[in-house]
Amino acid sequence: MVIREIKNSDAENLASLTYQVENSSQYMLWEAGERVNQAENYLKLIERIRREINSVILVAEKENQLVGYVCAFGGSAKRNKHSAYIVIGILKGFRGQGLGSKLFNELEHWAKHHNIRRLELTVVTENEPALSLYKNKGFKIEGAKRKALYIESEFVDEYYMSKLL
Repeated sequence: MVIREIKNSDAENLASLTYQVENSSQYMLWEAGERVNQAENYLKLIERIRREINSVILVAEKENQLVGYVCAFGGSAKRNKHSAYIVIGILKGFRGQGLGSKLFNELEHWAKHHNIRRLELTVVTENEPALSLYKNKGFKIEGAKRKALYIESEFVDEYYMSKLL
């Protein structure tokens, strides 16, 4: 398993990975088929992220296939450039095997070398595997967003979580 920064040539594979993750997880923001996963859209995203010194997409690759990702979107104002919002996705067959921890370890290493002092994310309160991962990686619950999402005909809450580096 290799974890590395994304390259422009990964756009098509990232589009496919994102589609597969959204189709196999009930807790991602975008529902299956809701987003247009076209390679050219991902190429634009990758190019933009690579130009920003406080943002990154790290991918996990196994046998030339992308199997997971973690994105850090850095703040755009002078006052929040030290902070990054995190999104993570892992293929269903690779969940629960420590890949999330490895992605977060690499992300923290990257963050410390890019003057990021705060990592933050949101997570559905019922998403026990994700909550366990985030807590194990040192994230703390800061608060709750009540009825933040509408999933399967029900409003659900999300936690705000962060880790200070």
